[in-house]
Order: sequence, then C-alpha cells, then structure tokens
Amino acid sequence: MNNTKKTITMIDVARDAGVGTMTVSRALREPTKVNPETRQAVMTSVMKLGYVIDATAAALSSKRTRIVGAVVSTLDQSIFAETIRGLTNGLQASGQQLLVATTDYDKDKESELISAMIGRKPEAIVLTSSEHSESAINLIKAANILTIETWEIPKKPICAAVGFSNRDAGQSITKHLLEVGRKKIAFLGVDRDGDTRGRLRHQGYCDVIKNKHQNLSELQSPKIGYLGPDYGASGLNMILKQWPDVDAIVCASDAIAFGVYCEANRKGIQVPTDLAITGFGDFDYARDSGVGLTTVRINGEKIGQVTSELISESNSGVDISGRVVDLGFEVVRRLTS
Repeated sequence: MNNTKKTITMIDVARDAGVGTMTVSRALREPTKVNPETRQAVMTSVMKLGYVIDATAAALSSKRTRIVGAVVSTLDQSIFAETIRGLTNGLQASGQQLLVATTDYDKDKESELISAMIGRKPEAIVLTSSEHSESAINLIKAANILTIETWEIPKKPICAAVGFSNRDAGQSITKHLLEVGRKKIAFLGVDRDGDTRGRLRHQGYCDVIKNKHQNLSELQSPKIGYLGPDYGASGLNMILKQWPDVDAIVCASDAIAFGVYCEANRKGIQVPTDLAITGFGDFDYARDSGVGLTTVRINGEKIGQVTSELISESNSGVDISGRVVDLGFEVVRRLTS
C-alpha cells in the first residue's frame, strides 16, 4: 500500500484560485502588490490545499531569504512583546518573516546568536540592546548586514536606531516624584552586566537626586528563577532596612514596581500616602484596570513598526546608515504617586 502523499505545488494553488503562478508567488512574497480580493483567493487556496512555500528554493532563485533576525534581551514578562508584534506585522506586510532569539542580558550569548543568525543569511538583524561585545560588532561589520538597534538611542549606532533615551526617562520620572512633594526617593533595579537600559534609567535618577539627597540605590543581584516581582518584593525589604524613612521608590520596570506594591500591601504600608511607587513600561497590569501604577509609557509596538519600515526602505535601495528615530516617552501619573 502506497501512503505517499502528493506534494502540493504553486501550480496547484494557482489552478485552485483561478490565477497565474506569478500572481500566487507575488501574493505570498509581496502581498501589498496584489489587490485584496486576489490575495484572499490565493490564501484561501493555500489553506485549503495545505501548500507550504519551499523557502530554500525561493531564496536560491531570488537571492533573498526574506528573513529578519531579532536578538532580544529577554522574553520574560512580555517586556518586548509589543515590539515583536509591531515588527512581525510590519514585516509580514512585505512578505518577510521574523526569527527571534533571546540573550538573557548576556553579551557573549548575543554574539553567539548574531553569528547563528548571520549563518541563515537574514536581510536584517534587530537588536534590543545598544552595548555589544567587540566580537558581535566585528561579526556584523564583516557580514555587512543591516542592523537596527532598538529601545535606546546609542551615541554611535552600528547602522540605524529606533527608540528613546532611557536616561532622560529616568530623569523625568524622578523629577515627577520631587514635584509631587516626595523628599527621600530610592531607586530599585537589577544589577545585570548586560542591562544597558536599566543602568541608563538609574543614571537618570542619579542626575536628578544628586543635589537633593544621597544616592539611595538598591541594585539587586541577578538570581536564577527570579522574575521582576521577586526583585521588587525583596528590594523593598532591603530599602526599608537601609532607609526606613524613604517615601518614594523609582523602579527600573513595571514588573519590579508590581512586586514592591504587593510587598507594601503585605506590610500594611499605604500607597501612595506612605510610599509612592513608579514603574517603567506601562504594561497591561500597570494600567487603570490593574494596579493603577504611575509609570513611563513606551510605545513598544511603534518601535517595531518603524523598525520594519526602515528595513523595507533599505530593501528598496535607500541608504539608512546613521538614521536615528527617537520616539520619546510619556510619564503617566496614576494612583501610586
């Protein structure tokens, strides 16, 4: 008994959809160049027949892989989820696909992942950090590959950058606490070597409070299995031991702030009467339907969208070297300050 199943080809899809094979190819690889009705007919046939593009053959014939690699710092707590969504949607509109890998804030691991990505011949690499090992930079330069750094505005981008100033954001949220009358403000973060953004937010805090009071910083050591709220809960206890009269805490992330908020409630500390708390990121649970956390709002999805647009420009022959897009940030005051 022969169980061999016939391989579905592009010709089969074209016949079923009532269009030519070139139209099928264009609908799958450059969907914006096909009218919506035709594209829908093609996709209906693709789904019905179970057609899968032979990506290897397509790459050989077109000399394009249509792959973009994203090397992100972490996938915990959905910090970069909105950026990945915006990037994915933007790339799919131009027929490209996204490969994602995570570094866990390790520069050596970032270099290894960049090397692996380059081996797949991507059309671009997207990074969520702005500090890299020498080997990572050398790999990128040797491959002469389009590289876009996101979530920060580096002084000298490798090629292009899309993000905002984490240092300015750290300054702004600290100034907010001073403006609402807080006198003794602490900073709570995680002391990871590769967490450039957290370090810049801390620097912004230090810029503002240096002439107000001493530096009240608690930088938690990285711990295996710890998530943001764990650092927040243990960090609050450490801060209160050192500075029991602290009246506000700037947290390096919303996840850390959430942990501080929960621990404060367990201790009977009134928020914000006794202790003001601020976060960073404006994630779902931070909003009015959740904690009502005062935070710094970042449009992560916009970062992804703009990044995909720059990649599209580069694919069209536009030189985007040195392009820096500052999308800014917004301090959002809610119930915790």
